[in-house]
Amino acid sequence: MDDHGATNLLDDRWDAQAAADLDEAGLLLYRSNLLGADKRITNYGGGNTSAKVSEQDPLTGAAVEVLWVKGSGGDVGTMKRDGFATLYMDKLQALKGLYRGPDHEDEMVGYLPHCTFNLNPRAASIDTPLHAYVPYPHVDHMHPDAAIAIAATANSRELTREVWGEEIGWLPWRRPGFELGLWLERFVAENPNAKGVLLASHGLFTWGATSRDCYRQTLESINKAIAWLAERTAGKAIFGGARLDQQPAADRRATAARLMPGHRGLVGVDEPKIGHFDDSAPVLEFVDAQDMETLAALGTSCPDHFLRTKIRPMVVEADASPDALRDRIGDYRAAYAGYYDRCRHPDSPALRDPNPVVYLVPGVGMITFAKDKPTARIAGEFYVNAINVMRGAATVDSYVGLSEQEAFNIEYWLLEEAKLRRMPKPRPLTGKVALVTGGGGGIGSAIAERLLQEGACVVLADIDAAALDAVGAALSGQHGKDQVRTVTMDVTDEAAVQRSFQDALVAYGGLDIVVSNAGISSAAPVEDTDLSLWQRNVDILATGYFLVAREAFRTMKAQGLGGSIVFIASKNALAASPNASAYCTAKAAEVHLARCLALEGAGSGIRVNVINPDAVLQGSKIWQGEWREQRAAAYNLAPDQLEEHYRQRSLLKRSVLPADVAEAAYFLASDMSAKSTGNIINVDAGNAQSFTR
Repeated sequence: MDDHGATNLLDDRWDAQAAADLDEAGLLLYRSNLLGADKRITNYGGGNTSAKVSEQDPLTGAAVEVLWVKGSGGDVGTMKRDGFATLYMDKLQALKGLYRGPDHEDEMVGYLPHCTFNLNPRAASIDTPLHAYVPYPHVDHMHPDAAIAIAATANSRELTREVWGEEIGWLPWRRPGFELGLWLERFVAENPNAKGVLLASHGLFTWGATSRDCYRQTLESINKAIAWLAERTAGKAIFGGARLDQQPAADRRATAARLMPGHRGLVGVDEPKIGHFDDSAPVLEFVDAQDMETLAALGTSCPDHFLRTKIRPMVVEADASPDALRDRIGDYRAAYAGYYDRCRHPDSPALRDPNPVVYLVPGVGMITFAKDKPTARIAGEFYVNAINVMRGAATVDSYVGLSEQEAFNIEYWLLEEAKLRRMPKPRPLTGKVALVTGGGGGIGSAIAERLLQEGACVVLADIDAAALDAVGAALSGQHGKDQVRTVTMDVTDEAAVQRSFQDALVAYGGLDIVVSNAGISSAAPVEDTDLSLWQRNVDILATGYFLVAREAFRTMKAQGLGGSIVFIASKNALAASPNASAYCTAKAAEVHLARCLALEGAGSGIRVNVINPDAVLQGSKIWQGEWREQRAAAYNLAPDQLEEHYRQRSLLKRSVLPADVAEAAYFLASDMSAKSTGNIINVDAGNAQSFTR
């Protein structure tokens, strides 16, 4: 189904020409990427694909049967060939002799490395036995919304037969693992004509003799579910019908921008969080519906869904006051702790972060918060999958979420805990959000690059749309689209600054770091400095910095998490230069504004510091034209002599580069300078005139 329930069948995207020259492993990868490209077929990171392939044993040279199966932690839509684990089938079969029964099935995971073929370093997942013991060469395990909608009904067994007849069987809920693999093997033996099986509250297994057959069977099985649901839901009230009128998109975004910093501050005290906002059609249909709160309280069904979203979301009204929001989140934490206490086992891992991940806001949309942007975005995508499941299940039957105890057993599974402990330590700025003005220029882009290297999400702002797009595309290519956003901003336009901050807040939920770097340059004797030139310097370098800092203060105070504001001023803020009175005066205003803001922000944990660079010619837009000529003329030099002049003028006889300024900005933005505010760092290779003391 599409977003509104109309029949929208999956297309067969198999290209025979593209597949013609692929070996069996290549065909498996091709099939996997095709299936994973459509979120209606499986969610990010969810599902598995496999093929049993004849390989030459590297020791004996004999032909052996090898299971190629998606490895632990991979994503079928984006994985490469090295994303597959490879295991000897005869050794996997031998594991049955070691199996001591369901109470001991977790220990079987420890044997999987002993089955590895050809020293493949890719770890095998818990789903490996599910694929190994289905006696077909090719197996797909997907999480299609349409199939799970049937699997998550009170009468899923009966509905499975109604949808697929004898073609697709049904098995009750069982946590993934060795026992479920044996169940699947037994099912196929008892149902030799079946082409797949639906796992209650979980997903769909299908199989085939060739990779092409398996792919076709997977699509056909899902399409039958899509068509059946479309027919059964046509003309029916979805989620009990609408109870709210839909707000205009601009109003929804404005509300999200207002709400998200406060949410972020409440859930991000112990670990910083990044936000994601979704007001797509399926989300709005759900949050504005009569039955939303009843269905949301039932929790999700598919294990993949609630591992990303927690067992259930939190519903919060758009007009909730800060105190009301604090109380609601407190109630959620208490309820989550109660769930943990009711369901815990003697050997369960300690209670994890009890804060909500998913917030449903009637009339507005869905907000998700997680440790980083990809995780927050994917959590939202998973809950959209859950909404689609509830949409179908609740319309054709009664929706059933996974039981609280089973959900806990998955969430606090010791194998899941071990996976979490293997995750790499986060980088210093993971979970932090930075906004950099003048982001399309040499210094601004270097600062953005440095912050991105340390894990921050970065919003680049600039008035030059072309330069902004180029830098944004380059940084997104290096660090991922989730990490970078661009906003066109004229720092002298109050409304434009406010709009840009709103865009940043909707993108990431808040701000921790603001680097004011937008700038111009001008040179003229004072008698030739007309009022417009003077005013332009003041507008951009003083008023612009004030407008940006004011919005930063408003956001950071709403969050209650403190923050760091960094002004990129100039050596000329402290040391006068000939024929640059407007520029020098405006830069001096920046420094004094920063000192004032350091006083005002200290009580809220907002630090404000200044970097004074000098003569950063590399990559700088302001040094590419008239400004270079003007400064050269002021010193009776040719333009191409200017960089050497500045180098020799410095005490250290070194050129100052954008990366040097970026390093100072990272220091001031990070916790390395947590006890510094109201300070100035000169990055000028040494200039006695600009010494701060």
